Amino acid sequence: MGRPQYPDLAKKLNLTGVVKIEVTIGADGKVKRTHVVGGHPVLASEAEKAAMQTEFEPGPKETSEIIEFKFGSQ
Repeated sequence: MGRPQYPDLAKKLNLTGVVKIEVTIGADGKVKRTHVVGGHPVLASEAEKAAMQTEFEPGPKETSEIIEFKFGSQ
């Protein structure tokens, strides 16, 4: 799974939490689309970027999954 960056604004605001992203995965295992289904907007942008970089096992057809990214002060 891709690893999101912890945004500078999130650090300044001390934001932590979980962002849930629904991904549509093509039969080739590559993410085709993302949709934020939960989490703070400041964190969501980076989570979506990481989700787009994630690769899954190829399968017989297009599927959808929900993945979670946890953000905390680092």
